[in-house]
Amino acid sequence: MSERTKKFADELDELIKDGELLLMAMQYECEPEQSKEVYLAALEGDEKKLKSFIKKLPDFKSEYQAWYSKAQAVIKQVMPDRLFDFTSYFDVPKGRKDITFQNYMIRDYLQGLTVTRGWEKELVAGDYAAIPEFTQQLNIVRAAKATLDSTLMDLKAVLQADLFDTEIETAGSLAKAGYLRAAGAICGVVIEKHLLHVCGFHNVSVRKKNPGISDLSQLLKDANVTTVPQWRFIQHLADIRNICGHAKGREPTKDEVDELVAGAEKVLKTIF
Repeated sequence: MSERTKKFADELDELIKDGELLLMAMQYECEPEQSKEVYLAALEGDEKKLKSFIKKLPDFKSEYQAWYSKAQAVIKQVMPDRLFDFTSYFDVPKGRKDITFQNYMIRDYLQGLTVTRGWEKELVAGDYAAIPEFTQQLNIVRAAKATLDSTLMDLKAVLQADLFDTEIETAGSLAKAGYLRAAGAICGVVIEKHLLHVCGFHNVSVRKKNPGISDLSQLLKDANVTTVPQWRFIQHLADIRNICGHAKGREPTKDEVDELVAGAEKVLKTIF
């Protein structure tokens, strides 16, 4: 993860944390006694800590707009398809004629709007009706964090796959030009890196400092990630790679290196 991406992810974590505090502040403002009971239970009945905690809660009506602006920018960048959903919990629905619990929005809450019915002033919708709306906004921001993590993982895999494909193409070109050892060495590195990535994906512990193809292949077989036929195939490729890497041994043949190039491509596509 680049420094810039890490900074963005950290800022998103902070945005979620601020949102959670805003939600607690909103709940406390709407239902102070019930909120106190919940907080007190979480603080193991410590009244002193409760007072300190409540004192540190943000003022929702003065701090929400700044949070909303930041969150809106994040959703637009990470999950643009959810931007309308996010803003809909704030904005008043178009064509709204009557205000009910269902269409009472965060904007109404910020304006302190309360709706009653009849001479007895029966409460139809008040500040508490905005709690579900803000909760959904916060959930969308949390989903953005999960999406960001998933996107970064997918992007890393795609970039790595593209790099490996390019290296295998280079190895094939070198083999055609007669540079057999160089082609074999490139294929060996590609296979090692890919198998190491597969070990990491399946949480297979690699204790050896500089593991080779055979070492990694054995670990994957022992962890039941690869089958015995796959293990044998990779071991065969490792043998060819060793011939290419040992200058004092015999020269690798053109057929062997061609087999190694094709085998490396097959490993990328079938071992994951």
